[in-house]
Amino acid sequence: MSHSTPSFLATYKPEALYDELMTADRQIRPGYETLAQFLDNKTPAYLENKQQFIEKTMMSLGITFNVYSENEGTERIFPVDILPRLIAKSEWDLLEKGLIQRITALNCFLQDIYSKQRILQDKIIPSDVIFSSKGYLKPCENLSPPKDIWCHITGTDLIRDKDGTYYVLEDNLRCPSGVAYVLENRELMKRAFPKLMQQHSVLPVSEYPYRLLSLLHEVSRHQPTTAVVLTPGIYNSAYFEHSFLARQMGIELVQPHDLTVVNHNVFMKTTQGLKRVDVIYRRIDDTFLDPTVFDSSSLLGVPGLFDAYKKGNVSLVNAPGTGIADDKVVYAYVPDMIKYYLNETPLLANVPTYLCWKDSDKTHVLENLDKLVVKAANESGGYGMLVGPHSTKQEQDEFKHKILDNPRNFIAQPTVTFSQGPSFIDGAVEGRHIDLRPYILFGEKTYITPGGLTRVALKKGSLVVNSSQGGGSKDTWVVA
Repeated sequence: MSHSTPSFLATYKPEALYDELMTADRQIRPGYETLAQFLDNKTPAYLENKQQFIEKTMMSLGITFNVYSENEGTERIFPVDILPRLIAKSEWDLLEKGLIQRITALNCFLQDIYSKQRILQDKIIPSDVIFSSKGYLKPCENLSPPKDIWCHITGTDLIRDKDGTYYVLEDNLRCPSGVAYVLENRELMKRAFPKLMQQHSVLPVSEYPYRLLSLLHEVSRHQPTTAVVLTPGIYNSAYFEHSFLARQMGIELVQPHDLTVVNHNVFMKTTQGLKRVDVIYRRIDDTFLDPTVFDSSSLLGVPGLFDAYKKGNVSLVNAPGTGIADDKVVYAYVPDMIKYYLNETPLLANVPTYLCWKDSDKTHVLENLDKLVVKAANESGGYGMLVGPHSTKQEQDEFKHKILDNPRNFIAQPTVTFSQGPSFIDGAVEGRHIDLRPYILFGEKTYITPGGLTRVALKKGSLVVNSSQGGGSKDTWVVA
């Protein structure tokens, strides 16, 4: 690179927060030296070229997602930032231990809350919190999923604060999406930067579909097993992922009208007649699964499915009822669950959380709306949120009324400044806020994808990384 043009590194600005690439005094962080050297020797044209190559490949492979709020063409490619995020294996090992601890406690909680409810009797969580939650499904009481596994697949969102500490931002136990982008991003990076990958010994993510298929077989009550992926259909924002995972596992992708229930058994309609189904990896929300039990207006459900499940004739992955753990009020109690069920100290901390149903917390929140992030208990995808420091007086007033009308439905947290990582944007390398969603497969053995999905807030200064709100993703390299 000619020295007349300053290198990407020379112009890179670590902000007053945790920057993954360099410290505030511009020292390259351990593990990032090879990437830093790479950036020092590359031109904008070179990276632009790679970016176009990746985007063209994604388009030709149909790696897209749908945006509900847009009227013009709903499908777009999922924006990819071509610079990888690096995590040292030693750091990853600690995260993995913390995630396994957390998911083990959450599974104990689900098993308990739908049966003996000891955690309520012992007053660790107030009963009101559970029974007022939209995620608590009465029909799931006294269910016993195969092997007592409720949350087979979880995507846990992690962030890093300004001192570099990892925190759990939220748990996603219903139908977490995004893992297809982890697998596809890796394939694209292998094609675009083979040399750079060889210089880092990156742990592979490619065994995820095989591990997922093994888990589906593990929870089947019948051998040999017929497993299927149940999708709401092509208009769902994660449809690409549903079809991708079915293809990778070599199993059928079905829509609700492809299934029927006869004598409490589930069958798939095929050209050769009905074929029995033993395990359903469902990508449809709990309450839409069966119109005879949950939402009678649901056109996505399979009538009789829940009864077949209750009788043990079909396994559902994840089990219905797991949505109670996605409730952001229940999230606040996960550290207590870890102590209660496992008798251990939490290895990964929650972000400090104010519960608006508590009068003292509510007062504090209402007095500090301009400083806090307020979230609705059951929204996802970055919806139903007030980011205090970036909000207007009018928005704060609106939220004040919402909180007063329904305090149970809101939590608030201090504005945590997500860490930032180097991103290639409009021909320059700049810092952008990132989070991390590792995918956990919880079975007889727990498997976590090394790395997971790093989501990037592509707008400068933005903290919203959700794809539905204009975020993108990057490949995450766990480096041995």
